[in-house]
Amino acid sequence: MSDRKYAAFLYAANAVMTLLFITPLLWMVVSSLKPETHIFADLNSIKALLPSSVTLDNYIKAFHRIPMMKYLFNSLFYVTVICISGLVVNSLCGYALAKLQFKGRDMLLSGVIALMIVPFESIIMPLYFIVNTLGWVDTWLALIVPFVGNCFSIFMFRQFFMDVPNEILEASAIDGSSPMKTFVRIVVPLSGPVFTTVFILTFITHWGDFLWPILVTTGEKLRTVQLGIQTFFTLPPVYYGQIMATLTFTTLPIVILFLFLQRYYIEGITHTGVKG
Repeated sequence: MSDRKYAAFLYAANAVMTLLFITPLLWMVVSSLKPETHIFADLNSIKALLPSSVTLDNYIKAFHRIPMMKYLFNSLFYVTVICISGLVVNSLCGYALAKLQFKGRDMLLSGVIALMIVPFESIIMPLYFIVNTLGWVDTWLALIVPFVGNCFSIFMFRQFFMDVPNEILEASAIDGSSPMKTFVRIVVPLSGPVFTTVFILTFITHWGDFLWPILVTTGEKLRTVQLGIQTFFTLPPVYYGQIMATLTFTTLPIVILFLFLQRYYIEGITHTGVKG
């Protein structure tokens, strides 16, 4: 196969995969703009992906039915706090594992890698018992603290920091800088891509959280946007147009985040996958 034919094949395959991934998203957005009776009536035709009669009634009714803005604020607040505090904690851990020499470092790194494969579902009950014992149920602490440290984020930071030249760090040490000052003034400014990548991955992961918030929140005060969407299935009658409207609305933060930061995200993924 010639290079031109191979390139054409790759473009065609990418186009097909893009279509497969974007079709459900397009159907969701279009359905949110249709009257309730048209959503499933058009399902067996191309009309399902075409906004035949555009209306914003689903959005208006959905926001009057539940306090969506409150749920959106709750999700944005706790996910943003996890992301920002996680960047600080995990980057420091990754830097220590990449550049500092101390006893037990390799064993600690092995432990971090081993913990990456432990599914969250296997530790959710012990974690809940700990949170309940501490009296954190139905508080921000229960939503935030257990997820600040993340083994995958630590590993990504460590992989990126391994590529930072030691000569720069040694020159900084000769000038009298402490390891922390070197990290803040030299390493962090060079590490924008990995910070952005970890931020995006963490945001996406916790934005879609459902199981943990439903366990540790007992009232409406801290209810997240995912739990808010679930209420549409428990409040009769069920209106799928309103469900599509809330799903579309809650997808926007992720789409906007990725569109603005995709260049740094791709660069960060590329760098962290180079060095083993």
